[in-house]
Amino acid sequence: MKFIYPAIFSKDADGVFHGYFPDLEDCLSTGETLDEAIENANEAACNWLSVELEEDGHLPPVSDPADLELKEGEIIRNIAANIRLFDGYDE
Repeated sequence: MKFIYPAIFSKDADGVFHGYFPDLEDCLSTGETLDEAIENANEAACNWLSVELEEDGHLPPVSDPADLELKEGEIIRNIAANIRLFDGYDE
């Protein structure tokens, strides 16, 4: 099943991109480029959501990107994570 959560990215003084998910506590990513940070965010979100489903059986609500306040230099991207909900189930 596909889940889509917004992630916020910014570039630090060394040129490294950092991303975080406002809805997924402590789910972070980094990358030398924005594309790499987005790719790493996808993997981080898949792992985070899989653990959350296994441990708690539910996922946090998704923020509307329009409601998120961005600081200067931040950009927002929706990250899609494909999660297998049942063993043996293929999408």
